[in-house]
Amino acid sequence: MDCRFEEGEVLLINKPLKWSSFDVINRFRYFLRKQCGIQKIKVGHAGTLDPLADGLLIVCTGRFTKRIEEFQGQEKEYTGTFRLGATTPSFDLEHEPDQTFETDHITPEMIRQAAAGLTGDIMQVPPVFSAIKIGGKRAYKFARKDKDPELSARPVNIREFEITRIQMPEVDFRISCSKGTYIRSIARDFGLALNSGAHLTALRRTKIGDFLLKDAWELEELMAHIRKSYGTASGSGDDEKQEGM
Repeated sequence: MDCRFEEGEVLLINKPLKWSSFDVINRFRYFLRKQCGIQKIKVGHAGTLDPLADGLLIVCTGRFTKRIEEFQGQEKEYTGTFRLGATTPSFDLEHEPDQTFETDHITPEMIRQAAAGLTGDIMQVPPVFSAIKIGGKRAYKFARKDKDPELSARPVNIREFEITRIQMPEVDFRISCSKGTYIRSIARDFGLALNSGAHLTALRRTKIGDFLLKDAWELEELMAHIRKSYGTASGSGDDEKQEGM
């Protein structure tokens, strides 16, 4: 069976909530191996999304895996929600709140001013619960052992930071930003700018360069489409199972 995915394709997938980006790649690679009847096929993604985020994931196969770095460098757009009045060690819902703060003094005007103050070229300290390497080890490995790794601030660009809804203590946003920006760190800095605290409670990636979430496949729908287009390869009856899950 002729399988164009072995030669190379660029696919847009809506990463499910609570799946890691690797979960998507692992399942899709295993599916293609069974569906196309091949032992090895290159599959990669252009930009990690945390398990607690959903949205656009660019998946490349075959020779198009060489374009992953190109896609990773493009501007990204996110929508989501900050919750004011509390912080967590991971700056999101991966951990329980560790501190609480007053929010009675916060006005809609202050919220918009805080967003404006975090727009443009800024220096950002990544979360300690991140995959950034410190001395060859991932920062989150130190953090999970209750160590506090020192991370240096890095330049990032926030081209747009729009407040789309204020329903205290929740604030919805839309952010367009450069490669390497951590929205969780923006949540932390947003809380500090309001003399309070904040953490991320929802995040969706809606755009990477010119690629849009509205054009993305749900993973199950994509696999059903491939089955219909290519037929069912011999021995593919267990393609619903993912290695390692």
